[in-house]
Amino acid sequence: MKRLWWIFFLMIWPVLALIVCAMTPGLKWGFPGDGLSDSTIGVEIDHLFYVILIICTVVFIGTQVAMGYVLWTASSRPADRRAWYSHGNHKLEMIWTVIPGIILLFLALYQTRTWAEFRMNSAYPEAAKTNIIAEVNARQFEWRMRYPAPGKTLERKPQIDDMYQVNELHVPAGTPVTIQLRTQDVQHSFFLPTMRIKQDAVPGMIIPVWFEAKEPGEYPLVCAELCGWGHYKMGAKVIAHPPAEYEAYMKSLHEEQFEDGYVE
Repeated sequence: MKRLWWIFFLMIWPVLALIVCAMTPGLKWGFPGDGLSDSTIGVEIDHLFYVILIICTVVFIGTQVAMGYVLWTASSRPADRRAWYSHGNHKLEMIWTVIPGIILLFLALYQTRTWAEFRMNSAYPEAAKTNIIAEVNARQFEWRMRYPAPGKTLERKPQIDDMYQVNELHVPAGTPVTIQLRTQDVQHSFFLPTMRIKQDAVPGMIIPVWFEAKEPGEYPLVCAELCGWGHYKMGAKVIAHPPAEYEAYMKSLHEEQFEDGYVE
């Protein structure tokens, strides 16, 4: 009876793992938001996570089945049979070293295109390369946005007619955009969880980050790097507008900030 109990105990876990793995995409477990990425590049990043989930599920099921098989065969042997002692098996050690190495190499090569598209300037979408909409300056403990005046391009050096906002980043939806990320003090991390976008802001560097909000709406922006006692305060939002509404908003923001026509 005890033998059957332990075999059942070991076998129930691979069955549950297979069920959970199959149900996870439909139940939208594990990802922020409603389980689906709100950006185009995020869809590819989600795919990489699912590939890793499938590999881990297969390995887990295989090891549990092997343990159940060993338990079943070993427990059925005669009680007076002498144990056989071994100092190791070179072939088995080679197998369980080479196979994980092949899996890791596969994952490293498989994610290269997605990683390059997200991180390498040369692989950015052409629209993102030219559509640099804002500078995002992280500091203890807020996000400060700097926009160029309507009809102008963003300059590295602040211009007299630039516009500023705190903890709100306005972008056009449905088109790739780039922000210039920097930090005024310590290291922060620009994180759009529902878009799967994450990039550290490193002191002394200006780092381009591109993304595309698939639909108009509001999306959370947080700091994912412990940056001091007020780290928890760095909650902001990205507001994606339809393109025409975005252009109108930028014009109204400029009029609001320079309504007297005088710039100090």
